[in-house]
Amino acid sequence: MKRWIMVLMMSALFGAGCTADEAKPQAQPKDAHMAATVPPVPEGDEFITLGAGCFWCTEAIFQQIPGVVSVTSGYMGGKMENPTYDDVCTGETGHAEVSRIVYDPKKTSLEKILAVFWEAHDPTSLNRQGADTGTQYRSAIFYNTDAQRAIAEKSKADAAKEFTKPIVTEITKAGPFYAAENYHQDYYRLNKNKNPYCPLVIAPKLKKLGLKQ
Repeated sequence: MKRWIMVLMMSALFGAGCTADEAKPQAQPKDAHMAATVPPVPEGDEFITLGAGCFWCTEAIFQQIPGVVSVTSGYMGGKMENPTYDDVCTGETGHAEVSRIVYDPKKTSLEKILAVFWEAHDPTSLNRQGADTGTQYRSAIFYNTDAQRAIAEKSKADAAKEFTKPIVTEITKAGPFYAAENYHQDYYRLNKNKNPYCPLVIAPKLKKLGLKQ
């Protein structure tokens, strides 16, 4: 769905007088379409994997949260090994776009991470966030331990009191995590002045949360 949005955005830019040189995609490194390397988890740190719609948005948000060590965009929850972005976009692999969030428990907590998660997207929207639609955009928490599951369940119950509609977020045992291609990593920082999706979709989310745009 992001691709269709981007096409519409580019059409709007051309209509406003944007030249072809200004709108054409930027050249990418040769390894841009290779799967990214997953950063190791430093000793004493923990991680959780979250699906909250487009992983470009989720990454941009959590990169600014105090105590977060790293955020890696990727895919989880599907039946295909080593899926590519094109595979996941079909909606047929079962994967969700996710962010693997490594955090320092001495500086933050899973409860605080999840508090941001509930505020960062609409957990009552099934397989949809804004104009991004499909099971790959579903709301999901992929836990690693029973302790994380308990925290996630309690957090969900607490968050439910703040919404008028039922929360549809799935809470599931984490399966294999597949890092997305290199060009998806650190996306907002590298593309906020290149891709219209960034100022039109990601920046408003950051502003809502009081984060740097």
